[in-house]
Amino acid sequence: MFFDEFEVGQVITHKTRKTITESENVFFCGMTLNNQPLHIDHVAAAASLFKQPIVNGILTLGVVVGISVPDLTADSLVANLGYEKVLHPNPMFHGDTIAVKTEIISKRLSSSKPNCGIVTFKHIGTKQDGTIVCEVVRTAMLRNSVLA
Repeated sequence: MFFDEFEVGQVITHKTRKTITESENVFFCGMTLNNQPLHIDHVAAAASLFKQPIVNGILTLGVVVGISVPDLTADSLVANLGYEKVLHPNPMFHGDTIAVKTEIISKRLSSSKPNCGIVTFKHIGTKQDGTIVCEVVRTAMLRNSVLA
């Protein structure tokens, strides 16, 4: 979608869902040098509050944003400008499936790029039982379709 196609208050339910596997979580932790035992050590995780390994929160965040890309910004993104208010109110576990809804919370024309606008999205990721596992506010610069 292009800047001019978004409306404040609009909610998009993304059709794509993603099940996070243990191997994806372990691979991601290795790639990012995050050796937190809660993510990769079954014995340590069994002694934790959660009693099992939890999915790395940065992986969860990345999947939440990634699920939104084809519907929102694949053809119009100039730049992601920032991520704010990242929350992980509940854990993701291996085998959980994440779904995402996005609300458009603000938009304005860019003051520096006349053919662009700034859109602020609130992405909410939930797992299969409806539990929220990630919320994030993302601001992006998008091209305007009229001048694209």
